[in-house]
Amino acid sequence: MLIEGEKYHTFETERLILRPCTTDDAAFILELLNCSTWLKYIGDRNVKTLKEAACYIKEKMYPQLQKLGFGNYTVIRKDDGKKMGTCGLHDRKGLAGIDIGFAFLPPYVNHGYAFEAAKEIKEQGINLFLLKEINAITLPNNKSSQKLLEKLGLRFEKMIKLPNDNEELMFYSLKINK
Repeated sequence: MLIEGEKYHTFETERLILRPCTTDDAAFILELLNCSTWLKYIGDRNVKTLKEAACYIKEKMYPQLQKLGFGNYTVIRKDDGKKMGTCGLHDRKGLAGIDIGFAFLPPYVNHGYAFEAAKEIKEQGINLFLLKEINAITLPNNKSSQKLLEKLGLRFEKMIKLPNDNEELMFYSLKINK
């Protein structure tokens, strides 16, 4: 349970548990938002304390979860309970449709966890949340993200810029025919 009286879905794969991010994850989110790969490929969110991390979760993650029933999920390894990353479906300002996103702490990269988590989130987006399209954005120099998006079935469509941002991003999309 995330917020008293409201329940949200938790998902499992062979090796992972994906559950909605909560303020109990504040220390983990603080570490993730300040790790080298997050800063390089996603950007500085200026979250530097545990209190700011908890506020980030409440202000950036909870509202969408409450509104749409899905959002950002903490990815936890089943065998030892380690919080490794996040994966989710996002209603991103300035981007049409729902965006799939993922980020993992460096020790958990290149072990197949991101693909396993993103594949589950994609499938839930299609089958449970009935999405007709899933999009994604990534930096041109983030080759591993591009490779993962393509492995998930998303295809590069065009270069875009988000509002109030001069950085060009690669826009990927998957149209669902159901």
